[in-house]
Amino acid sequence: MIRHFLQKSARELGGEAKRFSEAALKYLTNLEFGGNVRQLENLCHWLTVMAPGQQVEINDLPPELREAPTTQIAADWESALAKEVDRLLAAVTPELHEKLLRAFERTLILRALNHTGGRRIEAAQSLGIGRNTITRKIQELALDA
Repeated sequence: MIRHFLQKSARELGGEAKRFSEAALKYLTNLEFGGNVRQLENLCHWLTVMAPGQQVEINDLPPELREAPTTQIAADWESALAKEVDRLLAAVTPELHEKLLRAFERTLILRALNHTGGRRIEAAQSLGIGRNTITRKIQELALDA
C-alpha cells in the first residue's frame, strides 16, 4: 500500500516516486495505523512533498511518528519476551510458566476481541481456535468483567 500511495502522490504532483529505506519501512510496519488507510495515504503524500531525498529515512518521517511510544513498536517481541523470562527466572518467580502463559493468552484474546469489535466467533476464527475454546478461555482468564 505504501508503494501504491507514494506512486499516486508522485503522479499527482508530477514528480518521481520516492522509496523507503529498509529501516524506515520496518519502522513504519511496526506502527499501529488502526486500519486507517487515509492516514497512510496522507503520510505518503506528505513525504512526497517534504522528504528531501528520493529515499525516505526514519528521520524524514513526521515528528509525531518518530516520537511514537515504544509500546507501539514491536519489531522483535520474541527478544523482548526472552529478556522478560530471563528477568523473571533471576527473580525466582513461582509458577512462571503458568503466569506467562495466562498473560500471553489474555493479551492474544483481548487483542482479537478488540480487532473484531467484541465478536467472539470472529475472534476465535482469527486465532484459529473454536468458539467453545474462546468462551472457556474468556471465563478462565476472567475477561468477562
